[in-house]
Amino acid sequence: MADGEKKNILVTGGAGFIGSFLCEHLLHDARVICVDNFLTSQESNIDALLKNSDFEFIRHDFNIPLDLESFPELMRFKVKFQGIQEIYHLACPTSPKKFEQYRAQTLLANSIAVKNALDLSVKYHSKILFASASVVYGPRIEGNKSYKEEYHGMVNTLSPRACYDEGKRYAETMFETYHKIYGIETKIARIFRTYGPRMALFDGQMIPDFITNALDNKELIIYGDETFRTSLVYVSDVVDGLIKLMHVSTDIGPVNLGSEIDMPIVDVAERIIEMTGSTSRLTFDEPLLFMTPLGLPDITKAKDKLGWLPLVRLDDGLKRTIDFTIAHKSLLGFKAG
Repeated sequence: MADGEKKNILVTGGAGFIGSFLCEHLLHDARVICVDNFLTSQESNIDALLKNSDFEFIRHDFNIPLDLESFPELMRFKVKFQGIQEIYHLACPTSPKKFEQYRAQTLLANSIAVKNALDLSVKYHSKILFASASVVYGPRIEGNKSYKEEYHGMVNTLSPRACYDEGKRYAETMFETYHKIYGIETKIARIFRTYGPRMALFDGQMIPDFITNALDNKELIIYGDETFRTSLVYVSDVVDGLIKLMHVSTDIGPVNLGSEIDMPIVDVAERIIEMTGSTSRLTFDEPLLFMTPLGLPDITKAKDKLGWLPLVRLDDGLKRTIDFTIAHKSLLGFKAG
């Protein structure tokens, strides 16, 4: 890369919830190529970025190999000569209500798409980060609710959600194997439950659905019972952690990114009702396969090795998410009141 040139960074799944915030942040000092197929993401997440000359969007299914040098619109990025310096691989379906519908795509995203991303890393000798998930540890276990990265987890390879849970574990194995064979610099972030603006609505993601229903004085549906507990980390904190992990100079292995605070989801729902001045009530429904109680992260490694910890308090994060929803209510397809 020539002196003074900005880095070229590839973000797969870049139009998704976390991916769009990551692209936005990276544009502060880099050129960003965003790849997405809009399976569970949306174009509105990146609309504001499309005007930036350092940003380029390519609609593409990453299960199919991608030849970046074949796109005329990327000529200004000089990919053939400058290459790609960093790859953030986030592409994977994340839809609680459509989880069963997208099982095949999820399986391929955690295998074929991972291979295609790793092959690009080998080609361009770029650093590559994988957005893994807390599901690699398996379900929340009584008496062991907080997990260090060394915990090997308990995942049923034949369960109905194994295409995602075991898929993430297999993808981590691919990353480590490519690292050992090809010597590429790989990073693995295990992301815990994240919330914030731009999450898909009416899809079983409880925080955005709580907010939209509260603004419309409709029932807030909890997919589970009163005992459902979770940790919640705001999206900007996760993005900060991903970037810090990409830039750490040593191989520190997988890193948990999430909140250590265990929280009843009932309390979160009631807080949203209070913050929106809503007359909504809570109701309970059958658990969704993709939306289940998970363990908490032990973030000692993130604190010690990255200097990272979540900074956004829940009330502040909820307020930002509520404000975003109100500001975009006409585009989001509902009427508050």
